[in-house]
Amino acid sequence: MVKIDAMVVLIISALLVSSWVPISYCSKKPAGIARKEDIPYIKCQVCEKLAHELYQQVQAKQAQISPKKISEYQIIELSENVCNLKKQEADWILKIDIVEQGDKLELVEQESEGQCNSKCKTIERACQEVMGYFDTDVAEYLYKNKPQVDTLVHFLCNELTAACATDPPPVPKDRTPGEPFVPKSSKEAEMDRLLKSMEGMPGAPGMKMYSREDLMKGDFGDEDAEEDDDNEGDFTSKLGKVLREKQSAKTDWKQKIMKKVVDTKEALQRHTDKVSYRIQKWWKSKRASINKNSKSSKPEL
Repeated sequence: MVKIDAMVVLIISALLVSSWVPISYCSKKPAGIARKEDIPYIKCQVCEKLAHELYQQVQAKQAQISPKKISEYQIIELSENVCNLKKQEADWILKIDIVEQGDKLELVEQESEGQCNSKCKTIERACQEVMGYFDTDVAEYLYKNKPQVDTLVHFLCNELTAACATDPPPVPKDRTPGEPFVPKSSKEAEMDRLLKSMEGMPGAPGMKMYSREDLMKGDFGDEDAEEDDDNEGDFTSKLGKVLREKQSAKTDWKQKIMKKVVDTKEALQRHTDKVSYRIQKWWKSKRASINKNSKSSKPEL
């Protein structure tokens, strides 16, 4: 019987490896959808919090690598990730709740991170709209000018963008309230940070993390399986179950691949737009420089 159990384990391992399904697979909790109609009411506040957060992250990075000086590339990396909830630099968004007060929406900072619902996604979307293609411009400004936080807020929200150029409109009286803020447990928050830190590692996406109790009990989600060590005929049923699970896993994996293709396509499109914007900006600057030089080189009559 011991030999049969060992064979079952070997077959399971081989099937899992052959289908490229991570043993530590775990389904993610469904995230909310951004409410685009709410963005005009919070855009200025998001911009101000974004500027404060970016300033603090640059200061923290500088302290971390001291006595070396932070590079412009490192600041660009921070500015590119600070509005992306898949990155640790955007964890600040998880601590903010959107609260309706009269005819206004207020961003209220909480003591701990919350579950990411539609409010969380709305703040992320507003942050991305503010930053837009200006991440390198903000990074260059931070690197060259080393401004104080108030100066950075004014530069980002009034000069570089128009996020705070006008007062937000009043919130409609019939606006549907958002979900309540649901704090994460400390374990959930720590696990999310761990998964984000493992982003990009082979086999890391979609990991299933078993609890210490599950590992001690040997509980790996197969609660309905009947364990009859005295019946060697169990081998056939176990093998059939493994094959069925493999087929299901293949289907799930195909869906993950298709989603990854779509996400990659969108990321490439955003990168293409960003590069095009930078090239246009460089060419305008170059053309202005050429025109200036050509005018100054004309002989006087």
